[in-house]
Amino acid sequence: MGHRLSKIYTRTGDAGTTGLGNGNRVSKNSLRIHALGEVDELNAVIGVLLAEALPDDIHGLLTGVQHDLFDLGGEVCIPGMEMIAPNHVERLETELDRLNEPLEMLKEFILPGGSRPAALAHHARTVCRRAERAIVGLAQEEAVNDAPRQYLNRLSDLLFVLGRVLNRAAGRGDVLWQKGRNA
Repeated sequence: MGHRLSKIYTRTGDAGTTGLGNGNRVSKNSLRIHALGEVDELNAVIGVLLAEALPDDIHGLLTGVQHDLFDLGGEVCIPGMEMIAPNHVERLETELDRLNEPLEMLKEFILPGGSRPAALAHHARTVCRRAERAIVGLAQEEAVNDAPRQYLNRLSDLLFVLGRVLNRAAGRGDVLWQKGRNA
């Protein structure tokens, strides 16, 4: 990292613009900054999940995801930069297969909830889907690499599976949706 922040406020954004990593200034309401903010929020939500007592392998996995998301944000912040690659997506797929293999096959829809860590994983999943939609929207207007979108798509699947895994780690099962329960 070439420059360290010694002063947090700069006043350069007071007029509603912000600087990209390449030095260009854009509106704080641009699609690129919107996507960057969604990825940042996802990273923060995963940070809240990491504040919970988690199995060591899941803690390590999510810490790695946070680093990937920081890189993904860097890629969004610097148009043309490539920091997320197909191997990042493949790593998530390997973890998905590992974590999903011992789970029972789903026969019903499940509701987000159960244990607190599982509910937080589901919350992170919904924020991940929003970040993915923001990247898709950005890609409809500007050039964006495929790997970040694919990474977020796989990550949302992983967070769904983690919700199930974390409920089992807490001694709970899935929270099943009951058709017509309130009819």
